[in-house]
Amino acid sequence: MENVPCTMKAWIYGQHGKPEDVLKLKSDVVVPELKEDQVLVKVMASGLNPVDNKRMLGIFVQAECPFPTVPGYDVAGVVVKVGSQVKNLKVGDEVYGNIHEKALDHPKQYGTLAEYTAVEERLLAPKPKNLSFAEAASLPVAIGTAYEGLQRCEFTAGQSILVLGGAGGVGSMVIQLAKHVFGASRVVATASTGKLELLRNLGADLAVDYTKENFEDLPEKFDVVYDCVGQCERAVKAMKEGGKVVIVIGAVTVPAFVFIVTSNGADLEKLNPYLESGKVKAVIDPNGIYPFSQTLEGLAYVDTGRVAGKVVIYPIQQDN
Repeated sequence: MENVPCTMKAWIYGQHGKPEDVLKLKSDVVVPELKEDQVLVKVMASGLNPVDNKRMLGIFVQAECPFPTVPGYDVAGVVVKVGSQVKNLKVGDEVYGNIHEKALDHPKQYGTLAEYTAVEERLLAPKPKNLSFAEAASLPVAIGTAYEGLQRCEFTAGQSILVLGGAGGVGSMVIQLAKHVFGASRVVATASTGKLELLRNLGADLAVDYTKENFEDLPEKFDVVYDCVGQCERAVKAMKEGGKVVIVIGAVTVPAFVFIVTSNGADLEKLNPYLESGKVKAVIDPNGIYPFSQTLEGLAYVDTGRVAGKVVIYPIQQDN
């Protein structure tokens, strides 16, 4: 059993505001206490998400956890301690997951931008053997959101899909899951000029440059439009009659629906074979890996909205 210290390094904020004003790296943060159904994970890598910045700014203040808050949803790491009710995971297991079961409904006070994090066993899955910790940490929120959205709109083999924002964290997963897991007959996706090749490499049959053409003017309409950018009003014009529009950001135009991801280790475990076979790949921005000390720079890059895939904080442990 690893000797777990009482305190740890963590990024933490005690009030809402811009990350550069409120987020501080402290070395005396208490390692979280374990509940019976939780494991303590030594964090090897943490994925960043737009929601990290939004929560810090106080956008979701009605459903927040108490201060001080350690941000971060995505984790990849090693189990160092298990609660008394933990059934399958054991010390030494390499795991990954999104530690907040309900993303915006009173998330945990202690997130993943820390040397250790406590998380329920059911929210984790074994890390795919072929992926690095950084690659695994890029996945849970993005692939979980992509998968849940496709399930909620009852996407099935032989259907067509349009993905708005196909080069982003969620969009890059929607393309791959639609094509390689759900069996889409046709995948069309939008991005800016420099990211069209990425869309094709991920499995898009047609990559649309949104800086040059309007997707709603395409001659074809789609069974499902998956909007990752918040263009719902236009998205509904691109669906077939009786089609569906799923959105993860922005205002809803009928008949579209919006949802917020629920973390679920069982879904990740279902997707592990596709990751281990290489059919579905982690997508990390070419400039998207920041060491723990440069977390603020990583969050600022996420905030540009120009990231291809994901931004990851790695390494977190000094001894990596």
